[in-house]
Amino acid sequence: MLQMLFAGVLFLGTHLGISSTSMRGRLVATLGERGYLVVYSLLALVTLSYLIWLYGELPRHPYLWLPDPNLYMAAKVIMPFAMVLFLGGFMVPNPTTVGMEGSLKGDGGGEGLARGVTRITRHPFQWSVVLWAGAHLVANGDQVSVVFFTTFLVLGLLGGVLIDRKKAAALGSDWQKYARVTSNVPFLAILSGRNRLVFRELVAPVLVGLVGYVAIFWGHDWIAGVRLY
Repeated sequence: MLQMLFAGVLFLGTHLGISSTSMRGRLVATLGERGYLVVYSLLALVTLSYLIWLYGELPRHPYLWLPDPNLYMAAKVIMPFAMVLFLGGFMVPNPTTVGMEGSLKGDGGGEGLARGVTRITRHPFQWSVVLWAGAHLVANGDQVSVVFFTTFLVLGLLGGVLIDRKKAAALGSDWQKYARVTSNVPFLAILSGRNRLVFRELVAPVLVGLVGYVAIFWGHDWIAGVRLY
């Protein structure tokens, strides 16, 4: 249990503690932007791999709540939405993604960039992680799983907030235009009248997301060692 806590803190610390603090600026000044990205990516990969490996090695006991088929069903219902956000987020330009900041200069600025799932949230990847982690946290009540999935839940929730802070500081008015017509919290921009759903833009993300969900569902035994059917 302590090993999993250590791995979770290490992953979050290197992932968020470097990229979202003044340490990032010092590393960029020393290594250059490309050098920083290489070092940061390697650290993220190593700590993520360690976290996943440890999760596969540690025993699944004791339980904070017992396994329940109803809780498994909750995960099966939530995961299609997670997959739509995850895959749909790669189908449109998104200035919150590393290297895509320049996209704010075209397509009518921020207003024209808000399309597809980014009308729902400007952080579709982060919210797909939140949904995935939350669904699996509910379905797996053992202490090791609780720590593992809570780590990713925290990553997803804090990630969007910290990205917004960095982009606002780096991109100024270009970012503000985009932020005005989008929201971090899903559907908030739509409910507040700053954006609207365009259903034809969601057809492709929904279809691709559902295909992805079916693939994950049938391949879950190979991916996670647990058969879902």
